[in-house]
Amino acid sequence: MLAPTPYFADRGCHVRIYEEARALKGLGHDVRIATYHLGRDMPGITTYRTIRIPWYSKLAAGPSWHKPYLDILLLGTSLRAARSFRPDLIHAHLHEGGFIGAFLKMFLGVPLLFDCQGSLTGEMADHGFIREGSLLWRFFAQTERWVNRAADAIVTSSGAGRDDLVRRWGVPAAKAIGLIDGVDTAVFRPYPKDEVRRRLGIAPDVPLVVYLGVLNRYQGIDLLLSAAVLLKSQGSPLRFLVMGFPDESYREQARELGVADRVFFTGRIEYAKAPLYLSAGDIAVSPKVSLTEANGKLFNYLACGLPTVVFETPINREILGDVGVYACFGDAGDLATQLAALAADPERRADLSRRGRQRAEQEHSWQARGKALEGVYRTLLRRGSGGR
Repeated sequence: MLAPTPYFADRGCHVRIYEEARALKGLGHDVRIATYHLGRDMPGITTYRTIRIPWYSKLAAGPSWHKPYLDILLLGTSLRAARSFRPDLIHAHLHEGGFIGAFLKMFLGVPLLFDCQGSLTGEMADHGFIREGSLLWRFFAQTERWVNRAADAIVTSSGAGRDDLVRRWGVPAAKAIGLIDGVDTAVFRPYPKDEVRRRLGIAPDVPLVVYLGVLNRYQGIDLLLSAAVLLKSQGSPLRFLVMGFPDESYREQARELGVADRVFFTGRIEYAKAPLYLSAGDIAVSPKVSLTEANGKLFNYLACGLPTVVFETPINREILGDVGVYACFGDAGDLATQLAALAADPERRADLSRRGRQRAEQEHSWQARGKALEGVYRTLLRRGSGGR
């Protein structure tokens, strides 16, 4: 597996990489991960890292002009690893991984599977890194098309992502396979609320909304703070536990908006501790406004039995179905309305909690995803590296 990211850093993209590898190991496959120098090794998965670059320490998601030389280093690391490991198949995560994987495929003569977690140009525009339609945007759009063509098959982390590949990028329908994220329901499960609340100084009777993930604009954190302002002005007792990073600017924003007494920030939460912290909440929220990326945190919310409020998008509908609570897309006012209504309805919360946990167990296990991925591998290996 190629992971052009500071793996592992307790965020959604890394969870997908780790859980796919773990599920495949459980099925008897030998999986190795090549990644940047940053991050930490996860148990049971052999990890190869590039040489340390002392001036690069970014763990947060998003584009960077440092990426080109980091990816050249990753190509070299991957080639050295491949000479000893001799892989049957390259599984490349993200577009940078697909780009590196295309060269590895030529050197090694093995099939390339591209694990697409959203549009490259869509993500860069979401982060404000490039402007849609600009010269840079057109350059990266051509790169995105080249990576799509170079892969022998593409798995996407959402059905909407697969449709986007076929309709907008012209990828043959047979080449694109939907493989949405999953959750380990033995690890992510409801825990008692009190332990984390005591640790954070939150009273047991305070109605608490939890968020866990990267903190930035396209994850909707600005809109979440706006909703907190509205709820405070309406006299709502709701409090918010916002877990993730980078959090410094949002702490300051909460102070400026007058809701620092309503919004508690924890910073980064280790993946292994996430279920315990999530279980402190009564309601979960994901105000993500990207239409091209998956939303893996929702699987963890479901497995922890948390009734969940999101914006109305095809990706959110695919994951939550009829156990989600939907606000009008990008509307902080309606987000506040839906949160307040759910907080005031304990019977509805209990029903959504029960059915959400059931949905996680029956439809979203990583074990099932691993078997589906194994099927894609076998098809590619039967076709040979030139297959389409």
